[in-house]
Amino acid sequence: MGRLLAPYGVKGWIKVQPYTASPATLLEYDRWWLAPREDPDAWKAFDVVSARLHGNSVLAELSGLVDRESVRPWRGASLGVPRQALPALAEGEIYWSDLIGMVAVNRTGEVLGKVTGLLETGAHPVLRIAGESGAEQLIPLVPAHIDAIEPQARRIVVDWQADY
Repeated sequence: MGRLLAPYGVKGWIKVQPYTASPATLLEYDRWWLAPREDPDAWKAFDVVSARLHGNSVLAELSGLVDRESVRPWRGASLGVPRQALPALAEGEIYWSDLIGMVAVNRTGEVLGKVTGLLETGAHPVLRIAGESGAEQLIPLVPAHIDAIEPQARRIVVDWQADY
């Protein structure tokens, strides 16, 4: 749902870069989970004491983080909430996190690789696709290039060639 950027002030507040369509979405949760950059599977829960919008970012005070020094080890941490805390999706919607690990296949059936992440460019999101050779392709997540997202099959059909 976001990434912790840095300490904010001297009283343990943090500055967060939201990955949500609306930064205000983060304000709806009473508890956030942080995973350190160096151990992305070691999630730790923090109660949200206070939070507010600050431009396109969110400032928050979390329980147990009382000063800049206690925040510093969390710099760069991922921020999330449990799946069951997220709102239900409408028909045809999908969470970005569900795209991770899907196989990207072009119209001719050629496997391009797996989705390893997404980039938000401001204009539109971009899929990061890692091929078997380790080469990465960036495919815009727009109808002109995405023919179908098939969650049950764990694949995305794209109008894209391997040599692009």
